[in-house]
Amino acid sequence: MKRGKKYKKAAAGVEKGKFFSLDDAVTQMKERAFARFDESVDLDVNVGIDPSKGDQVVRGSVVLPHGSGKKVRVVVFTKGEYVDKALKAGADYVGLEDLIDKVSKGWMDFEYAVATPDVMDAVGKLAKLLGPRGLLPNKKIGTVTFDVEHIIRELKSGRMFFKNDKNAVVHFSLGKISFDKEKLKENINAFVRALVSSKPASSKGKFVKKITLSSTMGAGMGVRVEDLVK
Repeated sequence: MKRGKKYKKAAAGVEKGKFFSLDDAVTQMKERAFARFDESVDLDVNVGIDPSKGDQVVRGSVVLPHGSGKKVRVVVFTKGEYVDKALKAGADYVGLEDLIDKVSKGWMDFEYAVATPDVMDAVGKLAKLLGPRGLLPNKKIGTVTFDVEHIIRELKSGRMFFKNDKNAVVHFSLGKISFDKEKLKENINAFVRALVSSKPASSKGKFVKKITLSSTMGAGMGVRVEDLVK
């Protein structure tokens, strides 16, 4: 992959295979940021699982202490008394058949979808559209519930979900480069705690193998695992 001059300058001095303390990694990342936009801050974690085995899927969620810095739009599929409850809790779009029809035609201007259990048969029509994008309401992660007020407030206040990919890596966006260092560190620590607690029972040996911190345009920097997993 060809890299631009700005990237090469920002990456200069970041030795391949070197691992930083969390404090140093965050400091270096912020100092080396060069993009003209507010870059996202991402953590990639290699975990000790066999991703081909269903009983070793890593899945969970965390409420970031300082949010992700991203705008969060929530749609709620429901009916009856839950329509008003969802709107009062701050949902951006609420409905059922009209909303299902809108999404089926390609509208996807939202980050999270919530549904009450009584309408999931109808929402299931969107499984092929929402499933691959990770947007289908799911009871396991709390987005299929009658307590719509609680989940909407959590999503709006910074609850985010994570899951491993086919290479046994968990990718997670946890803030913006404009966040001050302590806020980023607190968000990182909160995520890693949630990740460790989601270790599958069938996963043996070392669970967190490697942690890499980066901004959208910046070079990845290895973070000492022992700094975060104690």
